[in-house]
Amino acid sequence: MGPGAMAVVSAEGTMLLSRVAESVYWAARYLERAEATARLVHVHTELFLDLPKAAGLGWAPLLAVTGSGDAFHSHHPRATEEKVVDFLAASADNPGSIVASVAQAHANLRVTQAIVPGEAWGVLNQLHQWAAQTRHEAVDRRTRLGWMAELISQCQLFSGLLEGTMSHDDTYAFIEIGRGLERADMTTRVLDIQAGTLLAQRDGTGPFSDLMWMGVLRSLSAHQMFRRIAGPMVSGPGALRFLLRDQQFPRSVERCLIEISRALLELCRHSEPMTGCAQVQQLLEDTDVGSLGDGRASAAALHRYADRLQQGLGHLHGLLVATYFQMEPSTSTVLLRA
Repeated sequence: MGPGAMAVVSAEGTMLLSRVAESVYWAARYLERAEATARLVHVHTELFLDLPKAAGLGWAPLLAVTGSGDAFHSHHPRATEEKVVDFLAASADNPGSIVASVAQAHANLRVTQAIVPGEAWGVLNQLHQWAAQTRHEAVDRRTRLGWMAELISQCQLFSGLLEGTMSHDDTYAFIEIGRGLERADMTTRVLDIQAGTLLAQRDGTGPFSDLMWMGVLRSLSAHQMFRRIAGPMVSGPGALRFLLRDQQFPRSVERCLIEISRALLELCRHSEPMTGCAQVQQLLEDTDVGSLGDGRASAAALHRYADRLQQGLGHLHGLLVATYFQMEPSTSTVLLRA
């Protein structure tokens, strides 16, 4: 073990270097971020094409969801469709773009390539090369939807290969933790910005509210599963309850926290991260989340609640860094969206 290296010991007593744990954790986060951003752009593009101009759907909310508004406006004065999509998908000026996120996932797993199944590594390597070579297709409206769909498909293929061919050991536990934390973070961000904007502009009951609430669900791949339990009608309260509290849907905040807790139990020294996870779960249990989307509650109330959830998730990330990755603050924490 090199100087300053730390060992993470699993519940079974096996050892994993902290730098390996951190690499796979961030690889999972980056790849989940790329997939989530691609889905967000895909759904927003479809909504933009389907809704009339009277709906007032713009492109600035995508910057708010991804936390990249300040970085974008330092390079561009106006949030036009082409500039926003280019910035989120392919721009070299945005370290959180889809192409950059795939590259970061690739770089993190390249140093730990031996622990990833060869077939899965091959998929990620090809995805990395394809995304870089075809990045211009992500911006052009004629090819954008196909590019985003292919990106999402390849990310899911990679995740499926890990699920089916990688030993579910301590290394895989960090992949699950990273993926779950990124998913929960994206869900809270989508609800904060997309749902909050809908409530503020339309009081949740405008002429296009059903389509826009469907867009919120679809941006998290939740529409079909929501309809299975709630029927064809989409409402703000129902959507919020499903995306925050459903214990079966993989991208609900509640389910993500359940999966993170299960993965933490595979590791030693999990007491503090488990406490941080429980604190976020308590925030979910202590609030009637459906009431935040009933049209009577203000968008500000939803924003305050989503902000508390995001702070809790950020605190959980900090506990993971302090417990498993290193004793001093990491430059990796800078890569976490503000």
